[in-house]
Amino acid sequence: MRSYLNIFIFILLVSSCSEEEEITYGVSEPEINPNTGSSDNYVKDILKEKNYDINKFFVGAALNTNQLNTYVENIFLKEFNYSTVENSAKQTIVHPEPGVWKWDRLDSYLGFIERNDITSRIHGPVGPQSSKWAKNDSRTGQELMENMSEYMTELAKKINLINSVKWMDVVNETITTSGQWHGEREGDDKWENPWKQIGMNEDGVPLYICKAFELADENAKNVKLIFNQHGGMEVAMWNKVKETVLYLIEKGYRVDGLGWQGHLRDDKKLSLNKNSLEYLSSLIDWTHQNGLEFHVTEIDYAINEDPPTTNSLYRQSHGYANILKLLISKKDNGVVTYSSWGVTDKTNEHKFLFTEDFQPKPAILKIRETLDSESMDLVYLD
Repeated sequence: MRSYLNIFIFILLVSSCSEEEEITYGVSEPEINPNTGSSDNYVKDILKEKNYDINKFFVGAALNTNQLNTYVENIFLKEFNYSTVENSAKQTIVHPEPGVWKWDRLDSYLGFIERNDITSRIHGPVGPQSSKWAKNDSRTGQELMENMSEYMTELAKKINLINSVKWMDVVNETITTSGQWHGEREGDDKWENPWKQIGMNEDGVPLYICKAFELADENAKNVKLIFNQHGGMEVAMWNKVKETVLYLIEKGYRVDGLGWQGHLRDDKKLSLNKNSLEYLSSLIDWTHQNGLEFHVTEIDYAINEDPPTTNSLYRQSHGYANILKLLISKKDNGVVTYSSWGVTDKTNEHKFLFTEDFQPKPAILKIRETLDSESMDLVYLD
């Protein structure tokens, strides 16, 4: 009789997990070894206990909506109280073509941050991650302007009503690493920015950039507006970014902050290199000196080994920590934020803070240690 009862209970538990929850990590939650190193606390607890200014200093991670209601969500909630949604607010998902709107993924994320009192930045910028409709070579500038305007207007209106949303990325990856405007390419299967085809204004600035900030300001008065950019520490690129930001402000557009997507790799010198870190430090200073916030909107550190060696994990941990140390050193000068572009690794990918089976990696341990000690001592390995 006991065995039949156990089988019945198991069936009830399995059937209670709907397909929408996408729980893909097993029937029972694994034991997670906190292995906290020099700190006994999670990131959000350290920030509180060490009296970081919670209105000016934020540390968190991005979540994909298919990770909600899974163990990844549990790990996140223990560790962080600041987040961004991975890709679910972008044009390619929300408004991929005229007459088509898909809000379900973003709505699920907005519900999550409201229920759990998570401060959030919405990553829904106008930029290269665009729909095939937008990248189709037959698109006209007028068609693109109409679609972009509808998208930015409705997105801004929606998130303006959500108290947990503090920022939004308005544009993204508008400038190439060589300092040129990022534009269109032939076909619809390449990395391109189709919105440049809308045209340029009399000052040679893409119209879509100005329009996106105009619509975001008009419809999201409660949300701070971020000019987001990818790349490394390429001087020509950042000079063009700074020139564009100052131009927008001069012309009366509201820009509240500058964002950097730090997609680090172990085979490229940046977060372990003295010259690169000094340039990043000067970029943060420039941002604060011009009355803007500085956001590390995305950070990860790819290791080109599978499995990674102890040395690679050591380098990764200091790569993550060095960027955080720079922000700690600037926290009294203005708002700074730091968001990992993920929580857990995927199969054969070793970019993030926890392993695929949810164990803490040296990276998250070093982040906790750095925050706990308020360390600003950079480690140069390249």
